[in-house]
Amino acid sequence: MNPRRYLILLAVAVGASVGDFFLKMGMNQSPTITLHNLDRAVVAVFNPLVAIGILFLIGFFAAYLTALSWADLTFVLPATGIAYVITATLSVFLLHEHVSTARWIGILLITCGVGFVAHGPSRTEREIIAAEQKLEVAKR
Repeated sequence: MNPRRYLILLAVAVGASVGDFFLKMGMNQSPTITLHNLDRAVVAVFNPLVAIGILFLIGFFAAYLTALSWADLTFVLPATGIAYVITATLSVFLLHEHVSTARWIGILLITCGVGFVAHGPSRTEREIIAAEQKLEVAKR
């Protein structure tokens, strides 16, 4: 896998984590939203921190679509699991949230799984063979 693809996967992880972080910061400044007062959700969108979070999540979505265009979902989703580490770290140091030992162990296990997935193929062999066959037919 070339370095650009790693950068796309990193953009997915960072975009999601930072976007969620800004959403949380903005929602900490907003009143609680329930089914009975959904109009508060519309008002929350105009909070500058929520708007920044939305922009990061749009960037995440663009990078995610890019990654899905060249790799299987079963590769992309686990390979971007480093977002769990980024999110937990931002939450602890900037939001002053407590992350229990059990959660850190879970994050460590996810990160180990990311390592296994990242070293595997990004596309299943069946799809690669089918694409090569289509290419050969197109050349004829």
